[in-house]
Amino acid sequence: MRIHLESVRFTADQKLIEYINKKLSKLDQFFDKIVDVQVILKLENSGQVKDKIIEARINVPGDTLICKNADKSFEASIDIVADNLKRQLVRFKEKYRLRA
Repeated sequence: MRIHLESVRFTADQKLIEYINKKLSKLDQFFDKIVDVQVILKLENSGQVKDKIIEARINVPGDTLICKNADKSFEASIDIVADNLKRQLVRFKEKYRLRA
């Protein structure tokens, strides 16, 4: 599984990149046919508290799973995104097995 990271309006530090890679690499145990993961980190200067946005797209055979979240920190946001993607992968795996 390949993880592509893109940061908009800032440069992500190595600690954040390693944290995201660690969290998203765990998704491979729920569905082993993940093609790749695209993660977009955005920093909005809108004056709101929740201005750190993470959007993740997982490409699986025949479909794309998407999750987006905004929070105070990127770490909190990636935790929520990883949990949501885990649920989506489990649901997709059940449907995938029924099709095969």
